Amino acid sequence: MTADPSEAQELQPNSILSYAKDLPNLCSLAGLACTLLAIYFSISGLYAAAMIGMIWAVAFDWADGLIARRMKGRTGNDRVFGGQLDVLIDIVSYGVAPAILLMSYGGFELIYLPGAFLMLAASALRLSYFSTFGLDGGTRYKGLALDNNSIILVFIFLFEGFFSHSIFSIILYTSGVALAALNVSSIQTPKLSGNPVNVFILAAYTIGVTAIYSWQMW
Repeated sequence: MTADPSEAQELQPNSILSYAKDLPNLCSLAGLACTLLAIYFSISGLYAAAMIGMIWAVAFDWADGLIARRMKGRTGNDRVFGGQLDVLIDIVSYGVAPAILLMSYGGFELIYLPGAFLMLAASALRLSYFSTFGLDGGTRYKGLALDNNSIILVFIFLFEGFFSHSIFSIILYTSGVALAALNVSSIQTPKLSGNPVNVFILAAYTIGVTAIYSWQMW
């Protein structure tokens, strides 16, 4: 039996950079740029700016999925490549960036290293599980989805000025480890980013917290 020519064509990979022109992938890379800024500002101690980078990384992450579902003419290769790119960026956005935030806020003292590792390890395990098994029943995540980590941490940081640095360090450490535990737990949570209404809610939240943190920097 001869193979379907269309299937054979589908298996032929294009150049690497050709996938960078795909609009959802461009959106994913924009989110990665926001994450890089968040990491840079965390290390620099400019935490308000870091929070803006973190929440915009989530916004771009949600937007790329929405765009991908609405675009026509995307091939199977486009979808698979986009999915892999999304997972790789997620480990940086929701694993590396929050871990660096915790260590930086703690002055890179050794005591913050275990918490940062737990956050990063939980992110790696969570993403590996999702890549292997997907959604429970096609609609729900097992464990808290990682994008919620950034949404929650950005919200918690709004109250940083109400506490001393030492007290808020404990709050941040405890919150990060608790979120890591939820990431690898057996709780089931809905796929919020799959609902356009939730995307608009996130957009409003992103603009709101961006305004607040921008005002703090001003």
